[in-house]
Amino acid sequence: MSTLQQRIAALPAERLAGMRRGIEKEGLRVLPAGGLALTPHPLALGSALTHPCITTDYSESQIELITGAHVGVEDCLDELTQIHQYVLRTLRDAGGEMLWVSSMPCGLPTDETIPIGRYGNSHIGRAKSIYRMGLAHRYGRRMQTISGIHYNWSLPGVTSEEYFALIRNFRRHAFVLLYLFGASPALCPCFVQGRTHGLQPMGDGREALYLPHATSLRMGRLGYQSDAQASLNVSYNGLSGYADSLHEALTRPYPAYEAIGIRNIGGDYNQLGTSLLQIENEFYGTIRPKRTVRRGERPLHALRERGVEYVEVRLMDLDPFESVGITAATMRLLDVFLLHCLLTDSPPDTPQEIAECKHNQHQTAERGREPGLLLQRRGQSVALADWAAQVLDECAPIAAALDQAQPGQDYAAALRQARAVLADSALAPSARVLAAMQAQPGCGFEAFSFAQSAKARDRLLALPWSARQQAHYEALAARSLAEQKDIEAQDQLPFEEWRQQYMDPRQLQA
Repeated sequence: MSTLQQRIAALPAERLAGMRRGIEKEGLRVLPAGGLALTPHPLALGSALTHPCITTDYSESQIELITGAHVGVEDCLDELTQIHQYVLRTLRDAGGEMLWVSSMPCGLPTDETIPIGRYGNSHIGRAKSIYRMGLAHRYGRRMQTISGIHYNWSLPGVTSEEYFALIRNFRRHAFVLLYLFGASPALCPCFVQGRTHGLQPMGDGREALYLPHATSLRMGRLGYQSDAQASLNVSYNGLSGYADSLHEALTRPYPAYEAIGIRNIGGDYNQLGTSLLQIENEFYGTIRPKRTVRRGERPLHALRERGVEYVEVRLMDLDPFESVGITAATMRLLDVFLLHCLLTDSPPDTPQEIAECKHNQHQTAERGREPGLLLQRRGQSVALADWAAQVLDECAPIAAALDQAQPGQDYAAALRQARAVLADSALAPSARVLAAMQAQPGCGFEAFSFAQSAKARDRLLALPWSARQQAHYEALAARSLAEQKDIEAQDQLPFEEWRQQYMDPRQLQA
């Protein structure tokens, strides 16, 4: 019996059955005739500041749907589906907007016209908007309209050090998930307008740009990336080292951002601070260690004081062929993959390996389905297909153990499906997206995504919906609006004094 099999056998079935997952899913609101909706976040959806399930991400036009943490995959998917149903019914009744099903954005207006999220007049609400204004100054608004799915995952009894071991392995093997589930091989030309890129035209190039073997342009060099953050050498060898490197990025002034300044000459805020990162959420990564924060608490303080509670997987594209962007089989494969990352040996990372992980991410994002593609592993070249097959083979006993602990879930079937995609790249979502685009007149990215968005809307609106469900979500919306008013009434300090206190480096300490 291998070491991995011994570790699996040593895991009690009740611990495996206690595994929890939740989803945060972003998506742009689009107009009935296409193009980004520039309307405010609908009041009927409640307060974006305080609603537990429905908020906005970067833009006022970018809805984020949040489930609770569930022990059952289907329960999690059911809640995500119900939140979608309520949102789409609300949008339909307010004029017919839809949710965009692709990770790469729809046709966008000029950069300065993309509306930044608004969260009311409270200090924390203003800070959220100012943070987003800072992102606009630093990276441009277009980049922030990219959408994805975040998968929040935990297992009972896992220590902070064990979660960091999982994170190191996840970063080593993240290319497997990009290959299997990347679904953004093409984009609207408006997204890269004025930028240097190596994309190829599809058709006449007016309707779409793509790379023939790409899996996820969202996770490649043109996607959600930051050149400034490339200078960050964040170590994942433990909580203290990770916290210290993040602390430096949150407190060390960065000349290019100092030049922007905190406020403009008119007194309006440009950003929350002038350090490399304004706040913790600005740090981009394929996976993050997380801890639930208390109101007004800094995430780094929460991590240092109470340790890692769960991990947030951030590299998943929206699947445009699925109404809610993800399937139960994908969620089960993620469970198996994350357990593999937790249970296999995870040596400390090194600067060389961190560079290899970034190289492999970009190679897989832009060329992942290219036959014979080579990645880097400990200074050696290795075929993506061989390395991915090895990882999936090692996942087999984990899937079997989960099926034993949770009868009826069929983790083994999810693994078989992943192996089939590895064996035939035409089955990968990225290949299916390109095939569907090439099969339609004009080969347009917007036309394909709009049609898929309409199909998703129609399927979700056709599902049963009870008066009780409607009343539940209306009550959540009303409660969130009342909560926002309460928060706004409690602020006493002048905002600038509050901002300085919130940004004080002492708030980052345990």
